[in-house]
Amino acid sequence: DVRHEYIKGQLIPIPGTTLAHNDLCINLVLLLRSLLQKGSYKIPQEYVKVLISSKDDYTYPDVVVVCGKPQLLDDAYLDTLLNPDLIIEVLSPSTADYDKGTKFDHYRTIESLKEYVLVWQDKKRVARYTKQPDGGWTLNDFIGEDAEIPLSSIDCRLSIEDIYDKVDFDE
Repeated sequence: DVRHEYIKGQLIPIPGTTLAHNDLCINLVLLLRSLLQKGSYKIPQEYVKVLISSKDDYTYPDVVVVCGKPQLLDDAYLDTLLNPDLIIEVLSPSTADYDKGTKFDHYRTIESLKEYVLVWQDKKRVARYTKQPDGGWTLNDFIGEDAEIPLSSIDCRLSIEDIYDKVDFDE
């Protein structure tokens, strides 16, 4: 009944979501699917986990995009992705520090990962980390109604207006 992430040998329960969190995830998936419909991209959702092989940890990103063919752990675990190109996390008050800190530290060890995006659920703000050729990561922060977020890993742009469409911050 409760999803868990497997971190350092322990099962960590994933808290339930809010309506705003859910609306943001739906908006992101629908936007990405419409923008990427002609390419060879996969946007697995909800119960697909990502293996962080260098840490032997498993996480459930809110949104993940794979360019090309998904690589899975093995035939027995068709729900475990090895090669994400883009991971998006919607920040919840209970997980924001973890998503921005330890979880990002783990994600940075995934060789295929090119971008990590954080979406605030209590205000219109998006942070994008982009992997550089030297292995370092660059942060860009996007705030405001007119902001557009370039996603170089999948060659498209998302507007903050579209990401936050129909999101009620008071719910």
